[in-house]
Amino acid sequence: MRKIFVLEFITMDGVIQGPGGPEEDTSGNFKYGGWVGPYFDKVGNQEMDKQMKETYGLLLGRKTYDIWTGFWPTHTEMWPQVNKITKYVVSKTLKNPTWENTEVIKDVKELKKLKNSNGPDLQVYGSADLVQTLMENDLVDEFWLKIFPVTLGSGKRLFEKGTIPAAFTLVESKISPSGVIYASYKRAGDVKTESI
Repeated sequence: MRKIFVLEFITMDGVIQGPGGPEEDTSGNFKYGGWVGPYFDKVGNQEMDKQMKETYGLLLGRKTYDIWTGFWPTHTEMWPQVNKITKYVVSKTLKNPTWENTEVIKDVKELKKLKNSNGPDLQVYGSADLVQTLMENDLVDEFWLKIFPVTLGSGKRLFEKGTIPAAFTLVESKISPSGVIYASYKRAGDVKTESI
């Protein structure tokens, strides 16, 4: 069985939309694209290099896939294996993907089959709608979050309609000089409650 890791740049108020640039995702009249830039430092670069080197398979939503096909295939100096690894894109309409080593997943049934198959673990970047589906179906094994010291008030949020009650354990954390918290959380069963 594969593990699914959700990697997100996230604001303190939970927004994950358009971290990389002003034109990345303007849906819903989002106007704060590029909010990661002012806080990215040496620690951020080291964390991203580490996570990207550990990527053996990608699971992406259609919108993120479309954005990435316009950049990564010709920028392999930053992510050497990105063209070689298998990229699973969840889409009901994509018929003939042009990015090499891309396979199309059409629905939740196929997602579950992929997770239960033999093969490398999968990393999910961005893909706000897909992440909701993964959470709703309890398919996320770990969240690798980069929490930025900014609030935006609007935009697509990580914990939206797909969120289910679930417990997690903090596996690793660090704080960058610019105040970004890097935290990895592993799924740890059901929510437990008790009186204080």
